[in-house]
Amino acid sequence: MTGQLSFPRQHARTQRFSLGAPRSFGVSPDGSRVTFLRSRGGTDRANALWVLDLDTGREYPAADPAALLGGADEELSAEERARRERSREGSAGIVGYAVDRAAELAAFALSGRLWVAGLRGGTARELPVPGPVADPRPSPDGRHVAYVAGRALRVVAADGSGDRALAEPSSATTMWGLAEFIAAEEMHRLRGFWWSPDSDALLAACVDDAPVQRWWIADPAHPGSAPAEVAYPAAGTPNAVVSLSLLRLDGSRTDVVWDRERHPYLARVHWSADGPPVLQVQSRDQRAQAYLMVDTATGATRLLHADEDPKWLELFDGVPAWTPDGRLVRIADEGGARVLVVGDRALTGPQLHVLSVLDVAEDVLIAASAGAGAVDAETGEAHVYRVNELGVERVSEGPGRHSAVRSGAVTVLASACLDRPGAEVRVLREGKQVATVPSYAETPVLTARPRLTRAGDLGIPCAVLLPSGYREGDGPLPVLMDPYGGPHGQRVAAAHNAYLTSQWFADQGFAVVVADGRGTPHTSPGWEKAVHEDFAGVTLDDQVSALQALAVDHPLDLGRVGIRGWSYGGYLAALAVLRRPDVFHAAVAGAPVTDWRLYDTHYTERYLGLPQENAAVYARNALVTDDGLSSPAEQTRPLMIVHGLADDNVVAAHTLRLSSALLAAGRPHEVLPLSGVTHMTPQEEVAENLLLLQVDFLKRSLGMG
Repeated sequence: MTGQLSFPRQHARTQRFSLGAPRSFGVSPDGSRVTFLRSRGGTDRANALWVLDLDTGREYPAADPAALLGGADEELSAEERARRERSREGSAGIVGYAVDRAAELAAFALSGRLWVAGLRGGTARELPVPGPVADPRPSPDGRHVAYVAGRALRVVAADGSGDRALAEPSSATTMWGLAEFIAAEEMHRLRGFWWSPDSDALLAACVDDAPVQRWWIADPAHPGSAPAEVAYPAAGTPNAVVSLSLLRLDGSRTDVVWDRERHPYLARVHWSADGPPVLQVQSRDQRAQAYLMVDTATGATRLLHADEDPKWLELFDGVPAWTPDGRLVRIADEGGARVLVVGDRALTGPQLHVLSVLDVAEDVLIAASAGAGAVDAETGEAHVYRVNELGVERVSEGPGRHSAVRSGAVTVLASACLDRPGAEVRVLREGKQVATVPSYAETPVLTARPRLTRAGDLGIPCAVLLPSGYREGDGPLPVLMDPYGGPHGQRVAAAHNAYLTSQWFADQGFAVVVADGRGTPHTSPGWEKAVHEDFAGVTLDDQVSALQALAVDHPLDLGRVGIRGWSYGGYLAALAVLRRPDVFHAAVAGAPVTDWRLYDTHYTERYLGLPQENAAVYARNALVTDDGLSSPAEQTRPLMIVHGLADDNVVAAHTLRLSSALLAAGRPHEVLPLSGVTHMTPQEEVAENLLLLQVDFLKRSLGMG
């Protein structure tokens, strides 16, 4: 390519402008230091571990992968690649770290080896232990490091001596200290062990995936390679068996006991100096859950609180937790609102839609968006609030999306807005700015210009993007709907970088519409839970409603409407041209779920129930059944289906079965297989050309010349 760097190339080589941006912040309890990860440039994939000294203003690397590995290429185990896929981690170098209570010692895995770094001196050294190493974590007192290797949970002294196994697998199907597939993929529980506050024991999960069915993911481009075996718990099939044990450093073990028949899902574990361990466990249908307190002497558990919901119960980051005076902190759906509950009292109301708990001290720091009861709903915004019995105080300022990390008087506040690319990171001490953390991320070669609005009687959050040179009176434009549209996938956000790809499509001659219909995380539990047993109806209806409402006062040519999406968005795109060809005239469906019986238990059963009990619900929401191909064959619309053949989340069988069903029904379509590509598309050439191929297909299909 010649001339100015194109957006598709820049977007791909910067990994969506994430490289060079600081992340994974921590604050030392004494308020003197901030730790974070950041690569050295906007196209550098290798993160280093950095320290910002707030007293001197000096910023220095505590661990640099280039120096530690001496320029050698990083080597990743299969387990580490799987961990990164579950967390959607596309960068390299140091991708995660953990610190002791004083934030003096950090531990991290690099190239499958265990490293520790002194955070005051900025010195890192390798500990000679068996590998490949996963998820190392120092004890709170900094004297030991626990880690996983060979499916065993091991511990070593911080000076490298005394390495030993605390728990080893009893069979080829068991592992200690790691999260099972659905915990990492769907519950967002990415870890499997937790240190005691006294540093003398660990709570550790033991996973046995023997009951889980085996799938085989082959690489057709390399027929000489054996397929990879994957334990995949598809809807309605057995899950892994997960148990929990207390492992003491003296070698003794106490098994934790709860009713695992009733509550088989171990969703959250919390252990802090403010109280005994707390577990959050769920029933398989996720309509019941319990918060259990663990007796560390006996392993017995006692019920603290139980919840039930006729549809499902959500999981949240940062909870459960204890307050310093021993009250349970949780997030709950009460009275039609999502609220913060401390002890037995809700401290927020319908004006806020609580997203997560960020820190618990004398007050509670939360992230929240405007709730259904807010007088002036801030479309796409999220703010940081301090909450206590006296009320709620907003910490973040200005429109945008804000998040924070706090320890004591120091808060690291990251703020993104519509007016500038990336995020600004400020360090506050007692509310006053004392430092900033610079970003080395590249500046995009284009500027996104979304107009945020709400559409139709439902007030569907939307963003509309027109070509950069468009002037009022230029006439209507072909439309490209660009949704995710499903649970946990907010696309309408008051942040500039959220719309860069949409703006690039707009600059190719489209009016791009991003609509977050019911089911997406906005404003209230009722909004999210409207998709219960009805993906195909509600989410598609809301895309149509948003499109038609916006056409009243935006230059939208309703005779030329395309739609594109990935994952749930891919499902929604294919659904649109198959169910509503009267509205949608072309679609690009990336990695679509086409038969929900092929998707995993925790996600699918939450919304659709068990396929054995709800066969009609699964048929109604699938693309590969008679229900899915319900429109007349003569109304066939152009459809391009894109799928990574190495995808172990939405496996390629989804696309292959849809293609077979379309062929049998006499419906023309295109399939673009991506060899060696997973559910992510981190490869630079693939990510770049995928955008170019999509816009070419859409222009051809919509008659744009």
